[in-house]
Amino acid sequence: MQKLKVAILGSGNIGSDLLIKLMRSEYLTCSVFIGRNASSPGLEKAQSMGVAISHMGVEEIINRPDCCDIVIDATSAVAHIEHASILKELGKFVIDMTPSKIGEMCIPAVNLQECLDKDNVNMVTCGGQAAAPIVYAIGQSQQDIDYIEVVSSISSKSAGPATRINLDEYIETTEEAIRKFSKCYRSKAILNLNPAVPCIDMQTTVFAIVKDPNIKALTEQVEEMVKRIQYYVPGYSLIMGPIIENGRIVTMVKVQGLGDFLPTYAGNLDIINCAAIAMAEEYAKNSIYGKGVEA
Repeated sequence: MQKLKVAILGSGNIGSDLLIKLMRSEYLTCSVFIGRNASSPGLEKAQSMGVAISHMGVEEIINRPDCCDIVIDATSAVAHIEHASILKELGKFVIDMTPSKIGEMCIPAVNLQECLDKDNVNMVTCGGQAAAPIVYAIGQSQQDIDYIEVVSSISSKSAGPATRINLDEYIETTEEAIRKFSKCYRSKAILNLNPAVPCIDMQTTVFAIVKDPNIKALTEQVEEMVKRIQYYVPGYSLIMGPIIENGRIVTMVKVQGLGDFLPTYAGNLDIINCAAIAMAEEYAKNSIYGKGVEA
């Protein structure tokens, strides 16, 4: 079967986990795994798997533009600002794993097909991937949504250097995604890093203030969204709600990872990686067969 070539830019935890997920794909192949440190564990892992590697960063793609059809940028928000213009000139379809807010925000369960004709797609944040389908369900089933707050709790060990460096961007991007997908007036995002041992699974709670909440309609929408997400994130589950508590709607979800490169408790990283693979595969299907197949 024909496969599209993917370059992974960034050899940290996100990039390394993406590599393993790519290796299982029927539609994608990792043509080059790119980092900056020649002795990084990620590059060593890729090399041991027989994948071509480079420590030249984006220069590798500039020097060999035919090395890939898709670039997945798993570096940082600051770095992607530089990479985006370069990759656009090279005509690459880019999936941005950073909260840079440059490309079209993509939540596969919500707007996968709408992103196929973009040249740069942003996977928002881990909290955004977990919460956006729920806030979209709120937006589809409720009227006059005043405020939505999203609180994500993750294991401290699953928050690597890139996550910590991008915390401000994480908050801003998640809040923008909440407003975009729910059409609410105001939004707030909170990220808690929990040092508990044993490590906790990712949990995301969505609070919404709605003038006249319709719980029956919301429950139907949420249950449908959960099924759509589970198609590409099997460890996504609804653990509470939707309910009315103290005059607000409350819903809680949990995410367990697949345990590929990362531990299963790192559902926060797994969900955004699974979303990126879903986006890349749909783009590949569209390129190979001339039409997309919804997740």
